[in-house]
Amino acid sequence: MIIESILLLVALGGSALAGAIDLKTTEIPDWIPYAMIGIGVVGNVIKSILVGSYTPILLSVAFGLGFLGFGFLLYYTGQWGGGDAKILSAIGFLLPEFSSAKSLFPFPLSFFFNVFFVGAFYMIFYSFILALFNRKIFSSFINDFRSKSKELLFLILSVFILITIFVILMSKFIPIFDILVFSSSVLALTIFMFTLWRFEKSVENVGFKRKIRLSELKEGDVLDDSKLWEGLTKKQVKEIKKSGKKYVVIKDGVRFAPVFAFALLMTIFLGDIVFWVVGLFY
Repeated sequence: MIIESILLLVALGGSALAGAIDLKTTEIPDWIPYAMIGIGVVGNVIKSILVGSYTPILLSVAFGLGFLGFGFLLYYTGQWGGGDAKILSAIGFLLPEFSSAKSLFPFPLSFFFNVFFVGAFYMIFYSFILALFNRKIFSSFINDFRSKSKELLFLILSVFILITIFVILMSKFIPIFDILVFSSSVLALTIFMFTLWRFEKSVENVGFKRKIRLSELKEGDVLDDSKLWEGLTKKQVKEIKKSGKKYVVIKDGVRFAPVFAFALLMTIFLGDIVFWVVGLFY
């Protein structure tokens, strides 16, 4: 159906444009998600008329508002910017269903899960690239990791005890080799996740925070003590500059918007990425 192809192109084009602008400026212009939402609603109204069913527009509104609610939950907990929430919602409005999808779940749900799967790898990659250009991050990570060695040891011992109990309980039902492989994997994953967590904290504390002169503060900067990931307005910048402070600490974050276009492409061509990755090993 032509209307479905148009909606897909708008979703891909809009999310790609938002991602490119986010990488360059850290801000997503409101007109991009608003235009996508408007086209999504109108397009699915037309689709409903063509197929003689209310289903397309009802699904569009349901997924669009559902994604918006979840996105703003992440926004109000300081995990996402408002633009990220709006782009997620816009794709829900645009593509509540897609006939050519290879996913097992409904297309919007597959896309939703893929956003976080792709996002996890993207954030790790982004953080490592940032660390390569800022040697202080690695120094901070090494010092932090050493200071947390007792916590890591306690965690390893706790996991080891749980694994030992698991081996004793399951040795009669599962081959010992399979149990050992599973146990080793759990232990290795625990160490990896702890290491990754401390690395991300070093990136957050060293790579994403800067102390600047008050005269350098500009529109769009996010103050370190801000609970919401919202850039300052021109009016707020002027008010802060009148405060008499000499320095302020601002924070940056992972430019997450590019993830939406990547996740959308992967949902179209690969379907549910989790099942695809698992299939590589089995």
